[in-house]
Amino acid sequence: MAFSNYKSLNRAQLTVEYLHTNSTTHEFLFGALAELVDNSRDASATRIDIYTEKRPELRGGYMLCFLDDGIGMDPNEATHVIQFGKSSKRSPESTQIGQYGNGLKSGSMRIGKDFILFTKKGSTLTCLFLSRTFHEEEGLDEVIVPLPTWDLSTKKPMNSDPEKYAIETELIFKYSPFKNEQQLMEQFNKIESSSGTLVIIYNLKLMDNREPELDVETDNQDILMAGMPFEGVKPERRSFRAYAAVLYIDPRMRIFIQGHKVRTKRLSRCLYKPRVYQYSSTRFKTRAEQEVKKADHMAKIAEEKAREAESKRLALEAKVGDDISKKSRVILRKAQDTAMMLRRDADMKKKIQETKQKALKEPKELAFIFGVNIEQRDLDGMFVYNCSRLIKMYEKTGPQLEGGMACGGVVGVVDVPYLVLEPTHNKQDFADAKEYRHLLKSMGEHLAQYWKDSNIAQKGIVKFWDEFGYLSASWSAPPSSEQRYRRRCAMEIPLTIQCDKCLKWRTLPFQMDAVDRRYPDSWVCLMNPDSNHDRCDASEQKANLPCGVLKKDKQTAEVKQKELSEKIKQQQEKLEALQKTTTIKSAADIKKLPLEVSMRPTTASSPQATRSSERSITRPRSPPLPPHLKNPTAPLTRATPQRPTQTPAPPPPKVEPARARAAPKPTAKAPAKTPPPSRSSRTPAKPLPTKPALATKPAPASQRKRIIKQEDSEEEDEEEEEEEEEESEEEEESEDEKPQIKKSKIVAAAGNRGKAVEKAPPPKRGKLAEVVKPPQPEKKGVTTPTRHPSTTPSSVPKDIPAQQHEAKAKASEKAPEQDPEKDPKNAQKGKGLLVEVRVNKEWYTGKVIAVETNKESVRWKVKFDYVPISTPKDRWVFKSSDEVRLMRPPSPISQTPDTQQETEKGPAPMEPDTAQPGTSREVTDSLVTMMRTMLRYFFPPGLQIPKDDVNSMTALELVAFPLKEYFQQYELGLQSLCNSYQSRADARAKAVEEKSSNAEIKLKEADEKLQKLRTNMVALLQHVLGDIDINADDELDAYIEDLLSQRNE
Repeated sequence: MAFSNYKSLNRAQLTVEYLHTNSTTHEFLFGALAELVDNSRDASATRIDIYTEKRPELRGGYMLCFLDDGIGMDPNEATHVIQFGKSSKRSPESTQIGQYGNGLKSGSMRIGKDFILFTKKGSTLTCLFLSRTFHEEEGLDEVIVPLPTWDLSTKKPMNSDPEKYAIETELIFKYSPFKNEQQLMEQFNKIESSSGTLVIIYNLKLMDNREPELDVETDNQDILMAGMPFEGVKPERRSFRAYAAVLYIDPRMRIFIQGHKVRTKRLSRCLYKPRVYQYSSTRFKTRAEQEVKKADHMAKIAEEKAREAESKRLALEAKVGDDISKKSRVILRKAQDTAMMLRRDADMKKKIQETKQKALKEPKELAFIFGVNIEQRDLDGMFVYNCSRLIKMYEKTGPQLEGGMACGGVVGVVDVPYLVLEPTHNKQDFADAKEYRHLLKSMGEHLAQYWKDSNIAQKGIVKFWDEFGYLSASWSAPPSSEQRYRRRCAMEIPLTIQCDKCLKWRTLPFQMDAVDRRYPDSWVCLMNPDSNHDRCDASEQKANLPCGVLKKDKQTAEVKQKELSEKIKQQQEKLEALQKTTTIKSAADIKKLPLEVSMRPTTASSPQATRSSERSITRPRSPPLPPHLKNPTAPLTRATPQRPTQTPAPPPPKVEPARARAAPKPTAKAPAKTPPPSRSSRTPAKPLPTKPALATKPAPASQRKRIIKQEDSEEEDEEEEEEEEEESEEEEESEDEKPQIKKSKIVAAAGNRGKAVEKAPPPKRGKLAEVVKPPQPEKKGVTTPTRHPSTTPSSVPKDIPAQQHEAKAKASEKAPEQDPEKDPKNAQKGKGLLVEVRVNKEWYTGKVIAVETNKESVRWKVKFDYVPISTPKDRWVFKSSDEVRLMRPPSPISQTPDTQQETEKGPAPMEPDTAQPGTSREVTDSLVTMMRTMLRYFFPPGLQIPKDDVNSMTALELVAFPLKEYFQQYELGLQSLCNSYQSRADARAKAVEEKSSNAEIKLKEADEKLQKLRTNMVALLQHVLGDIDINADDELDAYIEDLLSQRNE
């Protein structure tokens, strides 16, 4: 369709406010400056000078200038600058940084309000002026950009319209720092090379204190971020010189700031023990898919044009027929050439589309380089480049996220091409956050592998850093400035410097006297002491980095099969739970459900627990069972208490306070529906006679409503929950005409709030009659009490409150949808727990450092205290799996009559809430068996109960077992045994002392005899041989030996 048909349509316009809006993408100010440096690099510049010129009359007090020796721009290319979003650099295979046609406008407008550009190329001089001040002063809404041009040799204007030239220059003279044409030519003269560009930004943006954002006064060789503290900030965030030094992964352009050269770095050559890891992945598809779609669209358009041209050619050939006139042949030949050219173009674009489609399935390959920064160890993390341009720096990943010394000081470097990841417009992040996170995760895995390959941890991390002068305990403290440490660093990392002439990088050999030498900015290859690379025509030295390989732990077939079985089992359990779940939308739906409560007896929990104990009562999920507990050997009706969690306890029902005074206090042997004592009740209740029976007499409904709760303004939240519980109980009571046995332990808990309630006397020791009840089918979901015939008060079992507690616990077991552990708030409270995790059939201790929850499960991330080198330091585990268990489970609460008074002060025992049905009974059966074994093994000889009776004791009898007397007898037996051992030891010690005394006496007698013998020998020798002077025993021995030797000779 012809363009003229669109003249009547509306067109989008670019307003002057967009200049400011577009600049706000640069949150990092140095990133805006880097946009102008990128343009110089893309223009093949070998040098860029960044400097300031003082201009007190301008806002900010100075102009910021960027001068390069690149290829420059002619007038036609300069017009692309004022076209937002248009770039001649954009192509999939391009290695240039600029792709969006937006960097110069957004970067310069972020630094200041106005900029003027001078460029030289060929025989033309071009000036481009973009000023927000001009638009604001003139009240303009459209963006107007003056663009005058001059001839390089004559300095005459090249505009064919003198009036246009006059308007453009007048605006520049009025709103720019240059007031005449001579001053403009002076700026062109600063471009000394045959081509180049000069960008001047002025009227700089100011901070709230009316000072410019860039500080050029503190350091005359640098451009600093104003107001940025020195401590705790990375140097690249504070100093533009430091940022420019690492801006490119392979610097080929000299950068001068305020006239002083920036010592650019090749990070891979500045690290200790660098190692490269090759990585390939098919996950990076977003950018490639966009290119495939674009190529497919272009191929379709080219195919349509080729078909249309071929159709015209065929029609023209049929029309011309046998006409051989020159005009007809020219028209026909032109149509044929056009059709041929368009067909060739369509075929080429089709091949490009097929090539890109094929490349989409191929893995993308990257090179990860890791090394240790021994010069400043706190500057560690990942440096991610895109087409050699720095995008992200100091990104922590893998073990570095844990904050320990593992992988501390390690720097990672990777250069990502456009086809793998596309950067954002401000070049400070990546457009696809998901793929970028995958990249960091992969780098983290390779970082952990590098840490293993470097053997730093095996040799000792502290010892390693001590070798390079890091003697302080503070991680951020600099290394020692002693010469031996500086020399050691210089020996490990050879100096790499760039020739100022050929721009090649040279590695200098180590010299002892060159450790602290300052090399000139104009260093050239001729100054290289290495004779093989002391000239510019010598090839550049390539870095021969050792290659590493990521070694993943291979799982055996048994482990894989086990994990698969566990996943299938978990999914089956989830499916069963979903199938048995009934949606309840109102109270009427609750009444329609078939409900029942277990009546199995268990010991009574204390009705006098305090408020703090009451709030700690929870329904936790039990930890995984050890293998020897999964196969029970004997039945038992009572479950052991499990480790409490942070889930809030179910509140007791709220009852009118006016009815509180009539409620009697329950005893340890009270009827099933005896209400708990009120807060105002001070009269102790009399204990009822104990008679075992098979049924209980339920109390009337009116009596149940007499349960009281004193209003407490300090616990309003708890009272609201109690009101909700009371309403639900009243609905259940209205459904049943006959009184029922209450299924909840709330009645017993309500009595715990009395201010002056006396404790009931403990029951006498004795065997309890075990109540046998025929099994009834159980159903998942909400349960209601089962009706039972009334009985006389004499047929009340001993432990009715415990029955109520057990019934409530069983009802809670049948409601998996109410599991509080899947609540994210409650699940997060698991952080910090000390657990044990099974890895490769071994248990290792650790700490929960993270919690992940979803609708179906809870996962813990456990950081191990110690594991073998080949095992990861942390691991994700499912909380309910058999691979994890809590480290310190509390011991079961003793429920014997002798310790009942202590038990009453603590929380009531709870049944485990395992994922598999019947596990709670299996656990208790196994624990009963273990209890019998323990009692028999440590059975004291003085106990009145026969030892053989323990084998036949039921669960309730074991609960009532006189443990206090048992341990008293056991202690007496131990004391007697210890006394016998002590007596035996004392007797032996006494005998040894006597032997020692006798030995000392005999030794003394022998010494006396020996001394007497020596005296006699001296007297004898003196009598026989005459005067002999012998005064010591040694002299006597020596004299006798001489005599004997003479006699032998």
